[in-house]
Amino acid sequence: MNLKKYLVRALHRLQKGPGYTYKELLVWYCDNTNTHGPKRIIKEGPKKKLIWFFLTLLFASLVFWQWGILINTYLSYNVTSSLSIGFKTMKFPAVTICNANPFKYSEVKPLLKELDRLIEAALERILQPTPGNSTENVSLPLDLELWNQIPLVLIDEHDKDNPIILDIFETNQTICVSSPAAAHGLSALGLCSGCNCTYRNFSSAAQAVTEWYILQSTSILSKVPLHERIRMGYQAEDMILACLYGAEPCNYKNFTQIYHPDHGNCYIFNWGMDEEALNSSNPGAEFGLKLILDISQQDYIPYLSSAAGARLMLHQQKSFPFLKDQGIYAMAGTETSIGVLVDELERMGYPYSDCTVNGSDVPVKNLYSQYNTSYSIQACLRSCFQNHMVEICGCGHYMFPLPEGVNYCNNEDNPGWAYCYSSLRSSIKQRQICIDSCKETCNDTQYKMTISMADWPSEASEDWIFHILSYERDMSTNVTLDRNGIIKLNIYFQEYNYRTISESAATTIVWLLSSLGGQFGFWMGGSVLCLIEFGEIIIDSLWITVINVISWCKGLKQRRARARWWRLTPTWASSTSPWGPRRCPPSPARPRPTTTPCGCSPWTRWAPTATRTPSDHRVLPAPANTTPQRLSWEEAPACLIIILAIIKS
Repeated sequence: MNLKKYLVRALHRLQKGPGYTYKELLVWYCDNTNTHGPKRIIKEGPKKKLIWFFLTLLFASLVFWQWGILINTYLSYNVTSSLSIGFKTMKFPAVTICNANPFKYSEVKPLLKELDRLIEAALERILQPTPGNSTENVSLPLDLELWNQIPLVLIDEHDKDNPIILDIFETNQTICVSSPAAAHGLSALGLCSGCNCTYRNFSSAAQAVTEWYILQSTSILSKVPLHERIRMGYQAEDMILACLYGAEPCNYKNFTQIYHPDHGNCYIFNWGMDEEALNSSNPGAEFGLKLILDISQQDYIPYLSSAAGARLMLHQQKSFPFLKDQGIYAMAGTETSIGVLVDELERMGYPYSDCTVNGSDVPVKNLYSQYNTSYSIQACLRSCFQNHMVEICGCGHYMFPLPEGVNYCNNEDNPGWAYCYSSLRSSIKQRQICIDSCKETCNDTQYKMTISMADWPSEASEDWIFHILSYERDMSTNVTLDRNGIIKLNIYFQEYNYRTISESAATTIVWLLSSLGGQFGFWMGGSVLCLIEFGEIIIDSLWITVINVISWCKGLKQRRARARWWRLTPTWASSTSPWGPRRCPPSPARPRPTTTPCGCSPWTRWAPTATRTPSDHRVLPAPANTTPQRLSWEEAPACLIIILAIIKS
């Protein structure tokens, strides 16, 4: 079937009367639509037509403006938070307990011997800077090579425009000051890489000494194997003296040991790695966890740990404890009671928030996965920092897990590691990269603690308590414990009520559709059917456009064929055409002539007197045995009729 006829019939079946021109279609739409306004444009007088046209255009613009606002609001994916309170039997949290001091001083003293002599001599120089007043033993030479790797310097700021940097030991080493004006403060750490130096300034020499000792001891301990570091730490049987969970006794064997770079050996109760997590039978102090700890304060490293006590943290099962960020201290010589309330957070995922379920979609490799722990944003941030340090500094920091094939930084193998670490830690760009790369977890449980303390044991009872605890630990009748090393902990649920903070979508597809319909109905009195009518008129317009394009293309083809025919110059007596040789029809009104009006015999076909080559369209001369004849004025109409018949066919 002819394509044009098919499209015309299809258009007629679809429209049932709109017409076949754009004007007819538009008039039909305005006359039949259920939307207010267009009908008045075609039915009112000239002046009112203009008014109604302006009003319709204005309100249609308002509808589209409001629609844009509503769609943009929906696509912003805002959320609302709701708080609900429930009551149920809950799992007891995992409890991690560490000593504030990571190693026993008696075990690590041989490794830190030279470091202790240096810091003692430095303190003596700081406290007695006048020459001749020093009492240091000159018979024992100091290891200044260790000192020069990360020197501790003093800042003379009498001339603030040109501060003087003084090395405490006045060695011959040249300190390259890349930015002296940036050094403000009494004491500073000189962190150098070649001749590029930076100075970490401190308002107190106590802070500077502690930071210097931490950096130097980190370099030394990073070369010690892990099993040796575990051996030098506090063992569970020495640290955990008594344990009671509810009415059931427990001991150090119920704790899981992990090595924490900040605090040495740590012990986790109810971690849920090997056994099912414990449930709490009832709220209250009588149904919680009771512990008595010995922190052995007398064996602390004097320059490494300035705080004494136990560091503890409550967290979810199978999660790594980041005590430096979320832990609390329990003071020696006290009974610390910790009441726990539970908050459960439920965040909506993409596209409402950029959270992750298990960290699989986070681009940062989780270095804490070697502990078989779940994902957390703290683990991601530290893994990101360690990866950047390995990439930039060529080694890893001692406080974070190592990627495969990488060693910890130390002064011997990496002389400029402290400078690199300090620059990387103070870099805002690096922190922002890690913050942008890491994601919060979609579901999280937080433990809110209420802490109270009292002296323990009391003066009246300390004698017999210390005797019993000393005997149970050392099998000795002598008292080996004192108030400075004993801590009692009570950890329990305050109540079984828990709070759930959940997110829900502020805008839904139902809200969007109702809002769009409300705006359309308010400004133009329309509905969904009106939108269907508008879609119908668009389809009809497309049909008309397709028909017009097809007609134009066919007309163009015919015009080109006609032009090609008239460019030929054949004789009228005998000629050829693109459609092949034809006979001249006889005229019924007159007797059959011997020749037709076209100059040819009625019983013979036309013989070609001229041919055209396809390449250059030149007319070649006719054969010699043909005689061209001229066309008379009487024969012209008949030949024109023949030509038109040929074109039409």
